[in-house]
Amino acid sequence: MKIGIIGPAASGKTTLFNALTGGAATTGGYGAARVNVGAAHVADERVDSLSEILKPKKTTHAAVNFVDAPGVGDAGAAKNAEVIPQALEGADALLVVVRAFEDSGVPHPKESIDPARDLADVRFDLMLRDLAVVERRMERLERLVQLKKDPAEVAEFALLGRIREVLEEGRPVRSMELGEEETRMIKGFGFLSAKPLLVVVNVGEDQLGDADAFAKLNGETPVVLAARLEEELTQLPADERAAFLADYDLESSALDKVIGAAFSLLNLRCFFTVSEEEVRAWPVRAGTIALHAAGTIHSDLERGFIRAEVISFPDFMAAGSLAAARDRGTLRLEGKEYVVKDGDIFHVRFNV
Repeated sequence: MKIGIIGPAASGKTTLFNALTGGAATTGGYGAARVNVGAAHVADERVDSLSEILKPKKTTHAAVNFVDAPGVGDAGAAKNAEVIPQALEGADALLVVVRAFEDSGVPHPKESIDPARDLADVRFDLMLRDLAVVERRMERLERLVQLKKDPAEVAEFALLGRIREVLEEGRPVRSMELGEEETRMIKGFGFLSAKPLLVVVNVGEDQLGDADAFAKLNGETPVVLAARLEEELTQLPADERAAFLADYDLESSALDKVIGAAFSLLNLRCFFTVSEEEVRAWPVRAGTIALHAAGTIHSDLERGFIRAEVISFPDFMAAGSLAAARDRGTLRLEGKEYVVKDGDIFHVRFNV
C-alpha cells in the first residue's frame, strides 16, 4: 500500500511523514520540490502471536509506503506542477494534512489559520491538475477521432468529455460511477482527484482535548493529531512510548491512527502465510477471491492455482499448529472463488 502525503506549505506534512516513518526529513522550505519516501510496518498482534508459536526465521508485517510530496493547494504549488503527479504515481490514497495549530515562528502562507479553507484549496488544486490532463488529451484525440473514428479512441474521447464536465462542476473524479472498463481506460492518467482522501488535522498539543471541534471538515471525518508531538514520540526508546502517550492522554500513536483510518478508507483486510521460513501479513481489498490473493503472494501461484488450504486465525490459535488443525478438521480446502476473510491463514496448492 502506498499513501501520498500532501497539503499546503507550513501544514506540518513533513513533520507527520517523520512521525509515521521514523524518518528525519528536513522540514520547512516553503514551495520546495523535495520528495521524501519512507515506510512503516503495520502493527498486528496476530502476526506476533503466530511468530511466537512457529518461531520462523523471518517475520514480515504488512507495510505502508509513504511519499511526502511538495506542497499542494497554495501559491507555491505551481512550481511543482510536474513533480507532484510523479511523486504520487501509484498511490492508493492521498493523505491531506491541514493546519489548525498557531505558531508565530511558522507563519501560514495565507496569514490565517483555517483548516476548512485549506482543505477546499487542496481539493480544488487536485481537480485543476486533472482538468489540465483531460484537456491536453482531448485536444490530441479530437483530430484523431475525426479522421479515423477508431472505436477505442471514440470511447475514450467520450469518457474524457464526461470527466471534464464533472471537474468543471467542481466535483472530483472519484465522485463518478464508472464501470470496470471505464476504470481501466483512465487508469493510466493517474487522476489525483480519483484517489480516496484521508484528511489529517494537525493541531497543537494544547488543542488535543478539543478534537471534537474537528469531528467533521467539509464533509470529511478527519484524523486529529499533533504531528510535532508525534514526531517526538518516535525519537523515544520503545519502552518509554507508552508512558509518553499516557502523559498526553493519547490512546494510540499517529501511525496506528493513520494506518487504521487508511485500512478503513481502502476497505483492506489482512491474510497470513506461515512456514518455518517466514510468517507474513498480506493486505488485500475486502472481497478479494483466493485466486487473486494467491497472485498477491506470487504471480506463479495465481497462474497455477489448484486449491488453497485455509484456517482462521482463532481456529489456528485454538489448535496450536497446522497439523493439529487438520486433525480437528478446521483446516479446510477452498477453491479459486473463495472470498478471503480478515485473519485467514492461507497456503496455496499450485502447479506451474
